[in-house]
Amino acid sequence: MAEDRCELLCLDLPKAEALRAGWPSAQKTRALSERYRALGDPTRLALALALREGGELCVCDLAWIAGRAENLVSHHLRALRAAGLADYRRDGKMALYSLTAAGETLLAAVAETVTVA
Repeated sequence: MAEDRCELLCLDLPKAEALRAGWPSAQKTRALSERYRALGDPTRLALALALREGGELCVCDLAWIAGRAENLVSHHLRALRAAGLADYRRDGKMALYSLTAAGETLLAAVAETVTVA
């Protein structure tokens, strides 16, 4: 028998049912998982942290900050947008990015364990 498993059925039914009743749907947990996954890449996390510190930034600035090529940065920013963590707007020929409210909230939780400098 594995050490990390119960050797008998010891279900606390009232407690388990109360938790199950308030459990999020599979769709909600999938969406949340996608958001967390978007920050799982080191480049995307670095870009999100830069947006958190710098506010609205253009792709050129983000590429310089991250030390990455602009096309790679654009690719990662699209992933952050797809996850609902970043948004962008056009200003002439410039593409300016910022964190969404969801991105700010999620990054605040993650940033508690990360030192930027």
